[in-house]
Amino acid sequence: MDKLKFAIPKGSLEKATAEFFSKSGFKLGGTDRTYRPSINDPQIEMKVLRPQEIPVFVSEGLQDIGITGEDWVKENRADVEILQNLEYGKIRLVIAVPKSVPAGTTLGQFMESIWSQGKNFRVSTEYLNIASEYLKSTPEYKARFGETDPVLVTPWWRKGDNPKAKIFLSFGATEAKPPENSDCIMDVTETGTTIEANGLRIIDTVLTSAAILIANKKALQDPQKREKIYDIVALLKGVVDGSKRIHIFVNVKKENLQTLLTELPALKNPTICPLADEGWVGVNTVIEKDCFIAILPKIRRLTQGLVVFEPRQVLALDEIAWRTDDQCKTNQS
Repeated sequence: MDKLKFAIPKGSLEKATAEFFSKSGFKLGGTDRTYRPSINDPQIEMKVLRPQEIPVFVSEGLQDIGITGEDWVKENRADVEILQNLEYGKIRLVIAVPKSVPAGTTLGQFMESIWSQGKNFRVSTEYLNIASEYLKSTPEYKARFGETDPVLVTPWWRKGDNPKAKIFLSFGATEAKPPENSDCIMDVTETGTTIEANGLRIIDTVLTSAAILIANKKALQDPQKREKIYDIVALLKGVVDGSKRIHIFVNVKKENLQTLLTELPALKNPTICPLADEGWVGVNTVIEKDCFIAILPKIRRLTQGLVVFEPRQVLALDEIAWRTDDQCKTNQS
């Protein structure tokens, strides 16, 4: 098999991606010095690219798999297979307007107020396609212009048929554009602090996004590449699942064992081991973090010697096997 070409993101997702990999068993080297970092797997060839580009390169087959944001997959309309939500790098894509716009004003109402003055409505954003779709989805836009596309404006080209709504490509510092260069912005935020500091107010959330693992669909049809890809899925999904679960070990009297298992449905398929004292057994299992506080009183009452671990990974190998089986059936049909 040729090496599997794996693209990881530069920029805002870079540090979090390196930390995520360190928990998965993969070791990356030289990410701060090169765009071709090393990895402790001779079957994988790593490359660092901008997250905006990764969906395009993966869909075109120039990379077999990659990590990018959900937002960029949607913006690029990339035809890729989404393998796993990695649940880090979470952001919101929002609409923000100057604070001078009355509170409670919707985007559609704001656009209508601009058009009623005979002016064009202007948006500044990196997300040209998402912004176009979002403007067209408002009742006010539909009532005036139907399915006509807003004009998208970049330094190299412009397209679209409706000059009354113009969407300008932003190269950064998007919050600085209103009111002189745009009427509103569509931009990503984590806390909204920067938007607030620049005299803007969020009026709508367009979408939420996190880092995801994507694959080229043709690469998944190659039996050798598919197996390698799902090995990677197993390791990375294990980190996601490990962050949500805890590993507990308790000693319980045999006479209380059935009560423990009956009263605590969270203890699924535990490993039960005999102890030196024949009247006791050890119960070893993984549970969801969210339910631990609720079940702790019962564990404390029925058991002895509770030990809690936070696993780096929880590998759902049976689930990954089902995925590969499903993929094989899809390819055969």
